[in-house]
Amino acid sequence: MSAPAPSPLAVVDAEPLPRQEEVLTEAALAFVAELHRRFTPRRDELLARRAERRAEIARTSTLDFLPETAAIRADDSWKVAPAPAALNDRRVEITGPTDRKMTINALNSGAKVWLADFEDASAPTWENVVLGQVNLIDAYTRNIDFTDPRSGKSYALKPADQLATVVMRPRGWHLEERHLTFDGRPVPGALVDFGLYFFHNAQRLIDLGKGPYFYLPKTESHLEARLWNDIFVFAQDYVGIPQGTVRATVLIETITAAYEMEEILYELRDHAAGLNAGRWDYLFSIVKNFRDGGAKFVLPDRNAVTMTAPFMRAYTELLVRTCHKRGAHAIGGMAAFIPSRKDAEVNKVAFEKVKADKDREAGDGFDGSWVAHPDLVPIALASFDAVLGEKPNQKDRLREDVSVAAGDLIAIDSLDAKPTYAGLVSAVQVGIRYIEAWLRGLGAVAIFNLMEDAATAEISRSQIWQWINAGVVFENGKTATPELAREVAAEELAAIRAEIGEEAFAAGKWQQAHDLLLHVSLDADYADFLTLPAYEQLVG
Repeated sequence: MSAPAPSPLAVVDAEPLPRQEEVLTEAALAFVAELHRRFTPRRDELLARRAERRAEIARTSTLDFLPETAAIRADDSWKVAPAPAALNDRRVEITGPTDRKMTINALNSGAKVWLADFEDASAPTWENVVLGQVNLIDAYTRNIDFTDPRSGKSYALKPADQLATVVMRPRGWHLEERHLTFDGRPVPGALVDFGLYFFHNAQRLIDLGKGPYFYLPKTESHLEARLWNDIFVFAQDYVGIPQGTVRATVLIETITAAYEMEEILYELRDHAAGLNAGRWDYLFSIVKNFRDGGAKFVLPDRNAVTMTAPFMRAYTELLVRTCHKRGAHAIGGMAAFIPSRKDAEVNKVAFEKVKADKDREAGDGFDGSWVAHPDLVPIALASFDAVLGEKPNQKDRLREDVSVAAGDLIAIDSLDAKPTYAGLVSAVQVGIRYIEAWLRGLGAVAIFNLMEDAATAEISRSQIWQWINAGVVFENGKTATPELAREVAAEELAAIRAEIGEEAFAAGKWQQAHDLLLHVSLDADYADFLTLPAYEQLVG
């Protein structure tokens, strides 16, 4: 390993945290500083390229597969590297933030994989960023336990052979980490999350028979995948582990990435583990990119856009075919239902929907799928067990029957559904409730029996924005206008105050959340990501 020089990074505007010295070591910060020095300029160029591409979509209202990479798609000879043993069977994956209780519960859940989330399920307070790293180190050294202060219940890890394999998700490229600076400039959050985790755990994970595995979020092009690949190559050399030890699964959760799936796998081919179909961010990306494309791009209520919608089927079937053609895992979407402890009938109906969803994914050729709660692990497991049996995956199902044209992926108007007034109310309700929790440092929030994360808030505010700007007329005759959105938001704020009481309302960040939702939903200048203005208001 290279001998670290004193780190030029500074920790700023941050209260000292317990055990932060175990994470923010001189050697680890020197590694993050080197990542920043080498790769942030390219990150900046790629963010600028996103803006250029978005402007091009605004002009043309279309997308196509890239002509300049046609040879990569046509070349049947290349495959991604074989999956390591710890990632060969991924039939059920559980997702969640890296707080101490979730870390233990997720590892113990019976899922094959835990997506340890520093991204959409985590509000990036400095405490969450640093102590999340502490919790993962403690999990790998088996120095983790937790006692719930309210219930007195204790949590501890099961034997090592019963624990899920961790795949860690750093923040997206667009987010900065304001508490860690280089010459006065914030370091990208992605490099902070990746760098600290990789530096402390890469060798430790190898010793455990696993490895440093990652989910890459918000990727918009194969050039962004190339940047990650170069980071992996550098990082493996820096700490002295073999090339190809890192494995990355890319979330295809932007519409532009859907047109570059093969190219993304090609760029990461020595480090690629698979692709994942992320539903809410994908819809958010469609709205964001085609927001001025006219009526044919207007999405109905989010719950009306199921995975059986023609344009969503095109996306998921192309993903399975692409992955299996190249020897990669295809991972399906999220079952976000949170079981009710009080209403057995609600659970029965929801469990049936989850089963149907997972049956469909397993039948379509996916190799695994996501759940948000441990109680859903057995349901998803049964769906995939029924198809896979003893096989670890079904990458041998090449799905050569699938043929997707460029236009199929953006045929939004093929869905026979329209926005409803109830959909507007729901978007406002979920948006305010989620943002309020996020501003208090919570990124994964149970709202109306669903586990919501930042992608939920993005689709909520994007739909409000789109419906207003498209002048949608709802079934009750009301037109989507800023005034109507303000009226619905005021009603929701009053309802929350009545629901939780004056004291709890005053102690929360409800007015702030209400104002922020309206700001990003009504501003003529559409914010690329809700989390950018929200981060400016996040305390800690």
